[in-house]
Amino acid sequence: MKPLQLSPETAVKLAEKLNVPLEQLMHMPQHILIQKLMELENENK
Repeated sequence: MKPLQLSPETAVKLAEKLNVPLEQLMHMPQHILIQKLMELENENK
């Protein structure tokens, strides 16, 4: 599995929002990352 294709700025912002270390974020499978982003979105509503 290749690392996520994110810009460094985006990766840092996502890591902060999801409260995960940057290294863990970069090795996270894309479907799990999308699921976490959806949960975050639902919390904001």
